[in-house]
Amino acid sequence: MNPADIASSALTASTEVSFWHMFWGAHFVVKTVMLGLLAASVWAWAIIVNKFLLLRQAQVAMDRFEESFWSGNSLEDLYAALANRETTATASLFVAAMREWKRSFSTASSSFMGLHARIEKVLDVSIAREVERLESSLLVLASVASAGPFVGLFGTVWGIMSSFRSIAASKNTSLAVVAPGIAEALFATAIGLFAAIPALIFYNILSGRVARSQARMESFADEFSSILSRQIDHHVGRDRAA
Repeated sequence: MNPADIASSALTASTEVSFWHMFWGAHFVVKTVMLGLLAASVWAWAIIVNKFLLLRQAQVAMDRFEESFWSGNSLEDLYAALANRETTATASLFVAAMREWKRSFSTASSSFMGLHARIEKVLDVSIAREVERLESSLLVLASVASAGPFVGLFGTVWGIMSSFRSIAASKNTSLAVVAPGIAEALFATAIGLFAAIPALIFYNILSGRVARSQARMESFADEFSSILSRQIDHHVGRDRAA
């Protein structure tokens, strides 16, 4: 073979193993797997960006609210400012607890019995609701991270089986015939890893941030519950003295 033929063969081989050619030359089932994994990757990245923005907003909201809460202003004034507004994170806990507090004050004094337990229950429910909102869609990242490589492996196995059937039909076992089909099959696993690795990394990062936000809300709930408990004891003692 002369040098011109060698160069032509090399150019043809490089074209045949390009990403586009590997996708286009793959079996229909393998193509479906690749497209599904690419769609899952796009979905995962959309969730990642959305969650980073959501957690950042929650962090800023908690900073602003706690600055107002610990500034020494009246709790009644703070509640009046937040009661008719959409609140998140610690502000939601505060509004829910104050609403239960004021509901008890609007009835007979006997409603103070068990008020502290009711407020703690309201705070627990509010924390669970906020954590659920922050964790929403994280299960998708976990699913992509765990299932992506296996789905890609399924496409690879199917592609290799298809390649072996083609080799058997052509009765040609040269590397030039075998390599493109195997490369197309392995491309599915590569796409599966491409989708799964970022999903796993950011799932762990985002889960850690959600856990820190939850711990911060629980800490605020404990402190606020203690403040309201002292207020309850004060009102109960005043009623008994009267």
